[in-house]
Amino acid sequence: MTLSTQPVRVDTGTDDEEGLLVFADGRLVAVLVRLSDRHETAAGQWFYECGFGRLDGPEHPVFSDLEAAQSWIAARSVALRQSRPTLASA
Repeated sequence: MTLSTQPVRVDTGTDDEEGLLVFADGRLVAVLVRLSDRHETAAGQWFYECGFGRLDGPEHPVFSDLEAAQSWIAARSVALRQSRPTLASA
């Protein structure tokens, strides 16, 4: 799986507008938002705003850097793909 990102401004209703669309093999799978200075010690970290498809869910972790966020997205995507039942086993 290949992850890529595209910068985007996100209307969060706060100062946290710097975002990234995250694509896995060309498909949009998540939106990350960089936390503003308003968050003091967490400023500059990446918030998992939302996921799509298999990555949709209640978890919204904060990552120290973009590499950590991408690693989590990749690992979660692979794990969920492997746990999804196939037509033959459903």
